[in-house]
Amino acid sequence: MNYLQTERQTLRTYLPGLDEQLRQVPFEELERPGNPGIALFREAGGPAMLVPKTYGGQGAGAVDAVRVHRAIGSRSPSLGIAATMHNFSLATLVEYGEYSSEFLKTICGGQLLVASGFAEGRTGASILTPAIRASKVDGGYLVNGSKKPCTLSHSMHLLTASVGVGGPEGTARAVAIISADSEGIGRKPFWKTNVLAGAESDELTLTDVFVPEQMMFFPQVQEKLDPIETAGFLWFELLVSASYLGMASALVERVMTSRKGASCEQTALATETETGMAALEGLAHAMDAGERTESSLARSLLVRFGIQSSIERVVARAAELLGGIAFIGNPEVAYLLAATRALAFHPPSRTSASGSLTAYLMGQEFQLA
Repeated sequence: MNYLQTERQTLRTYLPGLDEQLRQVPFEELERPGNPGIALFREAGGPAMLVPKTYGGQGAGAVDAVRVHRAIGSRSPSLGIAATMHNFSLATLVEYGEYSSEFLKTICGGQLLVASGFAEGRTGASILTPAIRASKVDGGYLVNGSKKPCTLSHSMHLLTASVGVGGPEGTARAVAIISADSEGIGRKPFWKTNVLAGAESDELTLTDVFVPEQMMFFPQVQEKLDPIETAGFLWFELLVSASYLGMASALVERVMTSRKGASCEQTALATETETGMAALEGLAHAMDAGERTESSLARSLLVRFGIQSSIERVVARAAELLGGIAFIGNPEVAYLLAATRALAFHPPSRTSASGSLTAYLMGQEFQLA
């Protein structure tokens, strides 16, 4: 069938064999803790997909990345989220260019996985305010705090973390690159639901973890997002939206293959998902052309929230068309219904971003809250 053909062909191009291997593993097994999906992603060359060829990667651009993520999300929601956190963290490192070249070469050489310790949304706190703290010591920094949830908490080789560094003039933001085997890193159970449990999203604790000076990156601007941070948030919104759109597309595909509902109803579902994908590809084309502005970030959030609303409509109607017997007899239907709702829980929330977006639409400069 032609539905999802472009996305799955792109996945086969960059990660040969992964799509077929994921199809061979039972869906419920892919969604459990300790599932083989993350290892299969690594074996297929997934960790190096977004790294420029100069550093040993495959040099995939944003357009191909969103296609790959939609394809992965349609096969395994948990792997879609795990790959999102790795790839957006890695893409942020790529934005640092030569400053991160040695890390990128190491990641490609070992097909290493990178976890994200960037700030989560917290009540009453800006998304730009890190929950993890760092203090200066001889030769580097001591990092303390926790990240919960932290996807890839068990399979990661490196952690990229947003940290607050104290100083005489206040607290500065920085990005730390931390080896997963560093002394002082611990893990605690955190993810209690079975939905997306395969993404390894447990709590990561850091107690006096030493980070050498050369593994700490400071933004050019502290008062607001600098260009690299803006690019990082752009990558996140693109990839997370594509992954959840893939999950919704999996339900639409089931409607089509089971021939449920009239053709006009099937087309209506496909229209919603393809409209969302076209919007993501439009943003991705702009990124591939070098656009990384605050206006780009504002548009990416508008697209993400639009896709979020579209997914809510699509999965509800798709499940209804599949029918009660499918819901009762096939746990995948209920699982995909629940998993797609989690897009709303990724920061920034629609509520927290609405004020900044409204101000932007009225002509003011966009500032992420």
